[in-house]
Order: sequence, then structure tokens, then C-alpha cells
Amino acid sequence: MSEEQTPVDQQEIVDAQGPVDEHRAADAQAVTDDGAPQWQRFDVKSDTSAALAAAQAAVAAGECIVLPTDTVYGIGANAFSAAAVQGLLDAKHRGRDMPPPVLVAEAGMLEALADDLPAHALRLAEKFWPGALTLIVPAQQHLRMDLGETRGTIAVRVPDHDFTRDLLRRTGPLAVSSANVSGQPSSTTIDAAVEQLGNSVHVYLDAGATPGSTPSTIVDFVSETLGRVVRMGAIGIEELREVNPFIVWEDEVTQDDAIEADLVGDDPAGDEPSGSLDESSAPADDETGIPPGEADETGQATAERDA
Repeated sequence: MSEEQTPVDQQEIVDAQGPVDEHRAADAQAVTDDGAPQWQRFDVKSDTSAALAAAQAAVAAGECIVLPTDTVYGIGANAFSAAAVQGLLDAKHRGRDMPPPVLVAEAGMLEALADDLPAHALRLAEKFWPGALTLIVPAQQHLRMDLGETRGTIAVRVPDHDFTRDLLRRTGPLAVSSANVSGQPSSTTIDAAVEQLGNSVHVYLDAGATPGSTPSTIVDFVSETLGRVVRMGAIGIEELREVNPFIVWEDEVTQDDAIEADLVGDDPAGDEPSGSLDESSAPADDETGIPPGEADETGQATAERDA
């Protein structure tokens, strides 16, 4: 991409974003009376219009919302607002070293957010989006997003949830992480999200229980151009390899090595002094299931059980 290109802003990406309904926006304002919750809750099935308007107004005001996805509930904020993203991180009690992924409404938006997309990444997106697949790719050079310490990368997903995709068409890309405090279980119901996040969220969007607690599968195309699975989730390795037979899954390699070592009688840890701790046996990064060193390679420690 040439230096003459202009920065990509929210308006360029969100052509279909409509005006905020002022009456609905008023309904979404936090209740501040003594002892009253400072948030609003909407049933997205019975009150769809009000839910969409309230959520759109909250996002436009820089507030956090909780929204349903096809995996678990997510906490979302305007991806183009550094203050809003910081509010999301604060709500989860996590730092900028764990930047949230970005949810978009359509697969075609990936090329507006990313540079130098590998062909294998595009094929996976075409096959599994909308769906439970998150792709880590190089961020578009002039993208006006401050998601944290991304090191020039961005994690993107199109959720397979009609209401949420409709919302994303109104708000534009949202920074979204699992609706839980770091270290706690992901929320599969809106009540669980309210219990954990409380007044740090402005609008809760209730769509009933999610399909389960299994998060999206995350594939990294930054550290490995053929694709490297950094978190196995709802989409399995067999499904991924039907589209991209070259994709790397290091857990699989580790398991195969252990089986082979067992068959020949080798001690796979024989070179390590007793009690030593190498990176592969280090405690997993908070909620990621990935040793900290691996998460640092891409700058996207997004293997948390994010929506």
C-alpha cells in the first residue's frame, strides 16, 4: 500500500450506518436513581427495534454493550474509539497487551481492515464466515483503530448471528471480547454477563442462552503465512484442512511427538533438568491456553475465550 493512501476511518467502512433514533436513544440512557442499575436490558427477539436503537446509541456514545454471538456473549465497543476500547478492557480487568478482536457484518470488510491477505486466509473466510472462525492478519497500515498492543495485526471475525450482524451494519466494526472478567468463565447467558460486568456495560442484549461455551477457532496468518491454529475452538482441524491442507496446529505436533517418544522409549523431557521450566511448559496466558511467548509472536494475545 502506498503512502499516498488516506487513512481508513469509520465512515468509509460503514456506508449503511443509519441515524440514531433520538427517542430510542433516550430509552438507552443509564438509570442513575439511588440503588438502581446503571444499565438497560433488551430482549432482542420481542423488542428488536428498541434493542438495535439502544445499542447503536450506546456505541455512538462510547459506551460498552453486551451482545449475543454464535459462540458466547461478547462485550463490545466502538473499534474506532480508543477510549471506548479502553472501557472494554477496564470492564474485563485486562491490559492493553491483550487487544480484543474485531467483529464485522460481512466477509468483504476484511480487505478494508487488513493488508497483504494470504490466499489461504481468504479461502477460510469464504468457507467459514459467517461462523466461529477468527483470523489474525496484518492490519491495514492506515487503519484508525487503537485496540491495544497489536504490533500491526488485527483479529477479525464475522459472527453467525442475524441480530448481531444487523447491529454491526448499523454501528460498523466493533471491538468484541468475551463478556466476562478475565479469569472467569465465559458468559453463555445474559444473566451471567450482568453478574460479572454490571454497571461497566450500558446496554445488555438478551437473545437467550448461547449454543454453548466453545469459543471460535483462531488461526494466525501473521506468524505463519500458511496459517497456524493458536486456539482450537468450534471449528476442528479436519474441517480447516479440507480448505487449507497446509495449516499448522502445534498441539497436534506435540501430541504426535509424545506418542512417538513413548513408542521408542525416549524421555521427551530428558534434556531438561528436573524442576526447570521452559516456554512450552510455562503457565498459559490468562484465559488463552497459549504460552505467553507464543501469543507475543503476533502481538495479538486474543486466544482468550473471546466471542
